[in-house]
Amino acid sequence: MVEGNMLIVIFLLSLAALFFMILKMNIEPFVTLIVVAFVTALVLGFPLADIPGLITTGFGNTLTGVGILIGLGVIFGQFLGVSGAIEKIAEAVLRVFGIKRSAAGLSLTGIAVSIPVFFDAAFVILSGLVKSLSRRTGISIVTFVTSLGVGLIVSHSMIAPTPGPLVVAENTGADLGLFILYGIICAIPAAMIGGYFYGSFIGKRIKTMPEELEDDIAVPDKVEGRKEISTGLSFFMLGLPIILILLNTVTDLWLEEGTASQILGLIGDKNVALLISVIVGLIVLKPYIHVPYKTLYDEAINSAGMIILVTGAGGAFGAVINQSGIGDYLIETMQGWSIPVLILAFIFSQILRASLGSATVALVTTSSILGPMAGELGVSPILLGLAICAGAIGLSLPNDSGFWVVNKFGRLTIPQTIQAWSIGGFIAGLSALGMVYLLNLLSGILPGL
Repeated sequence: MVEGNMLIVIFLLSLAALFFMILKMNIEPFVTLIVVAFVTALVLGFPLADIPGLITTGFGNTLTGVGILIGLGVIFGQFLGVSGAIEKIAEAVLRVFGIKRSAAGLSLTGIAVSIPVFFDAAFVILSGLVKSLSRRTGISIVTFVTSLGVGLIVSHSMIAPTPGPLVVAENTGADLGLFILYGIICAIPAAMIGGYFYGSFIGKRIKTMPEELEDDIAVPDKVEGRKEISTGLSFFMLGLPIILILLNTVTDLWLEEGTASQILGLIGDKNVALLISVIVGLIVLKPYIHVPYKTLYDEAINSAGMIILVTGAGGAFGAVINQSGIGDYLIETMQGWSIPVLILAFIFSQILRASLGSATVALVTTSSILGPMAGELGVSPILLGLAICAGAIGLSLPNDSGFWVVNKFGRLTIPQTIQAWSIGGFIAGLSALGMVYLLNLLSGILPGL
């Protein structure tokens, strides 16, 4: 097996090969990811007999988390689209925030939604709203994807009771209530800067035509004598899976183990929540849907198929990188760096985020190493934890399944995904770190710091 600095070199070369094959050779991302995963495993020195199992396990483990979610999410999105619910919600967002600030409203929505709901589920559920707002406003879809995606990942990485930040608070010994409060204080400016402001900037520089979305957005035809869905019902249907998933969080935090907690935990599972939402949609939205259900299912399955394949292949590539030992090598290397502890925590988490392709793994790994050292490092456990969380926000690369969820559901090209999602997240992470340092300057007058 390859060791040391060559691990980093091979990782960077594998990314370069991935981009070259997709962008220059125009090879389908699914095929490219599988090929690069195999070749990378060979170069890293994995036993030949183990490579197929490693890749298929990485593929399968990724789809265990998001496969059913993507399939049901696409069907649910079709129901919301053809019933007119997405259009009603878009109208409401535009009424509240106006056309110019509609992306800011979407970013704030992302922050709120991603506290109880995992990033992948939230992005899938809200992706139809992104497309509808872009079509209605004429603003580039890149702006809306950046605003929503960054808002979601900032909240996912910084605000407990999302699992990653919850573990960070535990490992650093931070007071959970204060950790949540200061996490929100850091998250909102970070999402606005990296999501809304940067999204507005980059959206003006990446040319996408709103009419290109017409075939991708289910817009109901006006049918004489048929009902028009209300705004209230539209918001209820969009929020239903989110509310059900929230039950899982409530169960984990406040209910003791028992029959009630088991039932609520089952209902709040993200896959079960979306299944229930699809069933409810079949019943409740029927009067507003004027398209044959077979057509809806066929379109949903066609859309979901390639998304599932590419997302699973991204997980396979990530599994090869993870099993190479690059994480352990980076940990060993960075522990010897002589730099300020908050910056070290940020860089540590950021590099693990980029190399391992998982914000949660970066949070858990970094906090488990640095968290117990907060006292001897002479730093507030809350600030140390928030610096770790800030590092896990950005630099999502193709070894992250979330990269492909944003790419496919956002209808972006690979370069657009990097410009909008990867860089936007990185800017948001730096902004969050800046807020951590601002809190550090005010630590003498703020409680708990």
